[in-house]
Amino acid sequence: MQPDIRIDDDIFSRCAECRLGWLTYRAEPRPSGNEILAAFDSVLPILKTRLDSTALADMPNLGESRRGYRACGKDPGRWRVSSEALYRRVRQGKELYRINSVVDVNNLVSLETGFSLGSYDGDHLQWPVMLRRGRPGESYPGIGKDFVDLENMPLLADATGPVGSPTSDSARAMITLESRRILTVIYSFSPREALEDALRLACLRFQMLAGVEELESGMVERVS
Repeated sequence: MQPDIRIDDDIFSRCAECRLGWLTYRAEPRPSGNEILAAFDSVLPILKTRLDSTALADMPNLGESRRGYRACGKDPGRWRVSSEALYRRVRQGKELYRINSVVDVNNLVSLETGFSLGSYDGDHLQWPVMLRRGRPGESYPGIGKDFVDLENMPLLADATGPVGSPTSDSARAMITLESRRILTVIYSFSPREALEDALRLACLRFQMLAGVEELESGMVERVS
């Protein structure tokens, strides 16, 4: 699957550090097994200790994402990026959702890096896909949410319309046990080096824990 992913100039005019990392691969999502659960068990205690002594805005890459939302005109206090929502669950001692191997590894990498990640069924996307700001009146039912107000939110859209965002993805291209061709996006408002590190970790985690094949990865950023 050759992705055609772009970022709208309007986003760059507001946030020059905006970038997207991407991975495409083939996988057979399944209920998460012992290896994925063990990875969470190794990460969560250390993360919980750090969260207990660190303000959320000071967590790596999360403060940058919040500032990116503000630059686009979206209140990050009301519409939290998904990595912050995950951190809040960990800090409160709540159980994390278990969905399937792809989605769970997606969330593991988000916890480890502070970036929001989205994974999408490539058979339900129309290329190209564009990161742009949400238009007045745009919304969709999010996964596990009745309504996501997309106006001014950085979002991923194709010819059919919005399909995902750093806050909550649409059900249209969500990963199910029937998904095979998958796109994972890392939403970044951080310096390039931080995204490069996250991409390397994501490739390793998906290969080792989600059994992906035909993995390719790359980055979309402003060309100076």
